[in-house]
Amino acid sequence: MPGATSLSRPILAGVVTALVGFTSSFAVVLTGLGAVGATTAQVASGLLAASLTMGAACIVLAWRYRMPITAAWSTPGAALLAATGTVEGGWPAAVGAFLLAAALILLTALWPALGALIARIPPSIAQAMLAGVLLPLCLAPISGLVENPWGVVPVVLTWLVFSRLAPRWAVPFAFVTAAIVVAVTLVQQSAPFDPALLLPRVELTAPTFTVGAAIGIALPLFIVTMASQNVPGIAIMRSFGYEVPWRPAMLVTGLGTAIGAPAGGHAINLAAISAALAAAPDADPDPKRRWVAGVSTGVSYLVLGGCSAAFVTLVLLAPDAVIPAVAGLALFGAFGSSVQQAIDDPGERIPAVVTFLVAASGISLLGVSAAFWALVAGLVVRTALHAGRR
Repeated sequence: MPGATSLSRPILAGVVTALVGFTSSFAVVLTGLGAVGATTAQVASGLLAASLTMGAACIVLAWRYRMPITAAWSTPGAALLAATGTVEGGWPAAVGAFLLAAALILLTALWPALGALIARIPPSIAQAMLAGVLLPLCLAPISGLVENPWGVVPVVLTWLVFSRLAPRWAVPFAFVTAAIVVAVTLVQQSAPFDPALLLPRVELTAPTFTVGAAIGIALPLFIVTMASQNVPGIAIMRSFGYEVPWRPAMLVTGLGTAIGAPAGGHAINLAAISAALAAAPDADPDPKRRWVAGVSTGVSYLVLGGCSAAFVTLVLLAPDAVIPAVAGLALFGAFGSSVQQAIDDPGERIPAVVTFLVAASGISLLGVSAAFWALVAGLVVRTALHAGRR
């Protein structure tokens, strides 16, 4: 059937988009949620919530606007959580921060002035903050080679080989290798296994709101999600000839974030890097049919969400340093891009370096995490160096 044949290509492109997006970064999400105080059950619930809400966002946006619009969880946001650690109020305060970030995303859709205010943050400062947040996670593969060489070396070698042969699949295949390492370890140890751990589950948390979580999590989470995901996502889609409707996109992702937050989902946004997999000509020569890839991506995310508990169980059973190594490898590209954009302009280099160092230090002052203080320090230094100059 010609119609079925013509649709098979964008459908497959959507499946590939979801697989690459999910397996390349889910370990980062698990690390971030666990770092801010989530239990194993709450981490599994958060992964499920994020998968379902971003899958639904893909379907709604692609179907409604007939464009290959895809959503994703905020991978930089998850890395931010991993660097922040537990805040005052613990996990309920983190959930409250997720809701505040959702409110800011919705406010951006309803009040354009907020988006303009975020746009006034120099890109070098925002990217330097992200690079500083990512640095400790990117060091995990290196420290893992010393801590557990038998488990981490195969993962790193797989990533290196596929980075040469098929770069988009480098991290997914590194994760497959990590899964094999876990399986071999379980066989050698003859460890008992409870099949009930594989069932998806929802753990709702009543949010609490604290100043530390609002400033240390919600605000930086909103900024990195906007600067590193939503704005680049719009630009990537434009490069393929699609003008994504800004307000509806922010409304859908903001509502998705708000709905998923009580179940542990930290934030969803427009896809950036993986957006090209569904929007490029490889998905379908006819641009008017590529929207099918967006819907296929969403459906695939819903299916992967049903396997969320299995992924969390795999991470729970993994030997030391193996999964952190996968998470670190997944962030190498984002780290390199952030560093490049942070220091690209010589006139902005010193403020960017200060921002990077403060964010990488991991300091916490007055219950507020380093990411916020990095922004403050960078903007203060930049103001001091550029005040009075044109």
